[in-house]
Amino acid sequence: MIRILTDSASDLTATDSARPGVYTVPLSVTFADGTGGLDGVELTADEFYAHLKVDKVPPRTSQPSPQSFMTIFEDAKENGDQVIAILISSNLSGTYQCARLAAESCDFEDVFFVDSRTASQGEGILIREALRLRDEEHLPAHAIVAELEQLKQRIRVLAVVDSLKHLHKGGRLPAAVALVGGALGVKPVLSVVDGQIKLADTARGRPGAFVAMFKNIEKMGGVDPRYGYVLLYSDEKGVLAPLHHYMHENLHMTGGHVARLGPVIASHAGPGCAGLVFVTKE
Repeated sequence: MIRILTDSASDLTATDSARPGVYTVPLSVTFADGTGGLDGVELTADEFYAHLKVDKVPPRTSQPSPQSFMTIFEDAKENGDQVIAILISSNLSGTYQCARLAAESCDFEDVFFVDSRTASQGEGILIREALRLRDEEHLPAHAIVAELEQLKQRIRVLAVVDSLKHLHKGGRLPAAVALVGGALGVKPVLSVVDGQIKLADTARGRPGAFVAMFKNIEKMGGVDPRYGYVLLYSDEKGVLAPLHHYMHENLHMTGGHVARLGPVIASHAGPGCAGLVFVTKE
């Protein structure tokens, strides 16, 4: 059997997580008062957002322990299974390197690593494609990974956020970029490009930021309808209304999914986030 291994930063839906052979290793989130825990295990999304509303200091996130990976690798080794590990960008977290070291520590060689160069449902797109290639195309692990390495280069994430405070304090954005995106009345549009979070655009107010986001969709090459798309939100689902309208009325696209940012990614994006994950046209 080919197991698909990922981390909780992928923000997989319950449906995807429940598919056969899918394993998720949790990162951890810690608030300023020392509370928190393993993402999705000791800390639910509802608990996280309730705490985020009252906490003035952004929470900290930590990569999984090597043992959490080793447990899965050792079990796969014992059962003669292969593992495809699709993990958050190595530029955003040490999770990828941690998993590789864990495989070496337990002498497990039948594992294929994919540095997704993205996060959240960007990873999710790769995971769903890996499952399709495994279950429908019946490809071997090495061939699946070859396909994913090509696909990941076309995955794009765009997001409108209320503030860059969380990203800057979490070390994911340089101070100069945070300063530009944090000007009074300016709403930043972020992108994930080559595994890094970048300031794609800025605009006055949230409506202007959405217009800037729409323009960036086309600049990036447009949406490949074969892979659908995912709308992402953090604490309030209603922020997706302009984005939902644009995808349906302007791009005439259906078949999109809606997913909530989990504690790990939301720790850096903060409240009020509205995002789009898609695959660009070839």
